[in-house]
Amino acid sequence: MDSGSERARRGSAYFAWIAVCVLWGTTYLAIRIGLETIPPALLGGLRYIAAGSLLAAMLALRGERMPPSSQWPGLALVGLLTIFIGNGGVIWAEQWVPSGIAAVTVATVPFWMIGVEAFTPGGDRVSAWLVLGLIVGFGGILLLVWPDVTAGGAAGHQFLVGVAALQTACVGWAAGSALSRRHAREENVLSASAMQMAFGGVFMLIAGTLRGEWAHLSFTQRTLAAEIYLTLVGSIVGYSAYTYALKHLPTATVSLYAYVNPIIAIVLGALLLGEPFGPRVVFASVMVLTGSALVQWKGRATAAAQSRLRSDVTGRSVATTASARRSLLG
Repeated sequence: MDSGSERARRGSAYFAWIAVCVLWGTTYLAIRIGLETIPPALLGGLRYIAAGSLLAAMLALRGERMPPSSQWPGLALVGLLTIFIGNGGVIWAEQWVPSGIAAVTVATVPFWMIGVEAFTPGGDRVSAWLVLGLIVGFGGILLLVWPDVTAGGAAGHQFLVGVAALQTACVGWAAGSALSRRHAREENVLSASAMQMAFGGVFMLIAGTLRGEWAHLSFTQRTLAAEIYLTLVGSIVGYSAYTYALKHLPTATVSLYAYVNPIIAIVLGALLLGEPFGPRVVFASVMVLTGSALVQWKGRATAAAQSRLRSDVTGRSVATTASARRSLLG
């Protein structure tokens, strides 16, 4: 492989990663703006059906095949968990929770993906680092939301509902991601994503119809621009950039976007919408991101150890020389 071409691809991959950090950090603000006139379920439903349809059309023009109908039930389930519950929960919460605080709270997804796994039968053993990460992270969440939750009245109750919706969204996203990895196949990743977005959008439109949201749907230039931005930039461009970065960069590097998104969301929310931004918000956010980093570090270390163990066992069963064993253990 030509080293110049490889360097160019890595350069493009880092540019794509930066795009993910920035673009996905701005979607929290766009959601908050869109909710000014667009009901929550319709905000997500219209976005994801449009994004899934556009992405599918683009792939069709390139000659890409969509997943066969036999895989649709699994893709629908992933769409239900990640799009309807995961992203839908974020949209629902941002009716009452500032966009920056929502972004920081969503950073607890690793807690549910790795921390919960540690407490299930056959899961990873609980370590001091994992417990420390959970304590620090959830302590940061508590510090972040406590003044609003304890304020009392309707506002305090709505804020509490929003925080609960965000944690439900994290659980949905974690479960959907785990299911997606467990049933991963060799089909085009973007075509599967198009189907998941379309299914998730359909579930959201059904929910919006049952809630009678169509009667309250209206657009202004501001909210229409936010919806178009979420569809094109947040869903299609952002996810395509994420997929490209993941293909050419280490997963650990790409995953750092989760620490950049909340910072961008907090700054934009404070500058453009006058959302809270003070020592408490900053310190609590640092606690959440630190806890997330500790949990993720523990999960990666465990995965690496398991990978080395599997390699060692395989090597001893098929190799007969010391050099082969050293190679497998290295």
